[in-house]
Amino acid sequence: QVQLAESGGGLVQAGGSVRVSCVATGHTANSYAMGWFRQASGKEREFVASVGWNPVMTSYADSVKGRFTISRTGAKNTVYLEMNNLRPEDTAVYYCASELRDPDYRRRENWKYWGTGSLVTVST
Repeated sequence: QVQLAESGGGLVQAGGSVRVSCVATGHTANSYAMGWFRQASGKEREFVASVGWNPVMTSYADSVKGRFTISRTGAKNTVYLEMNNLRPEDTAVYYCASELRDPDYRRRENWKYWGTGSLVTVST
């Protein structure tokens, strides 16, 4: 049984930074692509970032490029999302995803496993 557990997040001021983490159990996370999505209140869940089995293979949504960094540690089966220069529009529940079933990593339906999410609130 694969399980993903997010942690981190919380309340941060605009312009600040926060990191969310995702620990994967039940499979060897470094053998699979991992991703982060987010869902703001009343909106669809959207792609944020992904990292391939090779940690140099990363992709970002245009809205976060240059501000967010995704990374992974194979030994600890952990994926991180470092978020800098946060904006109020970054406020959302951030979800970790694992095991990409299709090359189109930007579509949520192509990811097999999901965490329960971690709330990040950016205040003005």
